[in-house]
Amino acid sequence: MSLDAPRLSAADLQDLPGRRPVVSTEVPFSGRVWDVRRDEVDLGGGGVVTRDYVEHGGAVLVLAVREDRGEPEVLVIRQYRHPVGAEDWELPAGLLDVEGEAPLEAARRELAEEADLRAGRWEELFAFTPSPGSLGEVITLFVATGLSEVPAEERHEREHEEAGMPVGWVGLSDAVAAVLGGQVRNGPLVVGVLALAARLD
Repeated sequence: MSLDAPRLSAADLQDLPGRRPVVSTEVPFSGRVWDVRRDEVDLGGGGVVTRDYVEHGGAVLVLAVREDRGEPEVLVIRQYRHPVGAEDWELPAGLLDVEGEAPLEAARRELAEEADLRAGRWEELFAFTPSPGSLGEVITLFVATGLSEVPAEERHEREHEEAGMPVGWVGLSDAVAAVLGGQVRNGPLVVGVLALAARLD
């Protein structure tokens, strides 16, 4: 049956936004950062189903790129992530948790807070949903170039899991090799590195 499915073009490959009718909803768990919501959803011919998911306000992801040493290099940060039991190499990122703050402003803030960097040029690449079956998060990806350091007296004081995070620059080809070789698994890093490589190819 699937072999007989139609061949689609790039123009056909567009998500269809639109929430199905919610018959009832509740919040069985309310956490410090996220809540878990349980909805009874009417799928029409598919009947009414229960869906539990994490409510999420969204996030930003920053590809800080320098090209002053030849090949483009990307800034990476290593941070402990308890749910997966590992210190992940990641891109600078953060939650949209400041009321009224636009994604670009959040990206500027996160780059300064996590990497002590500012960027003279910003470009929004796209937004993506990392785990749409269980998580309402939408991540907006930005490329930051024209980098300079935040003056020492203006730097953010890091604490908790952000204190002492290793930071480094990796050549784009090495970053792609690490992704395809399974050395790094962090989803936003994988998406960001491969998107940048495809864009510059």
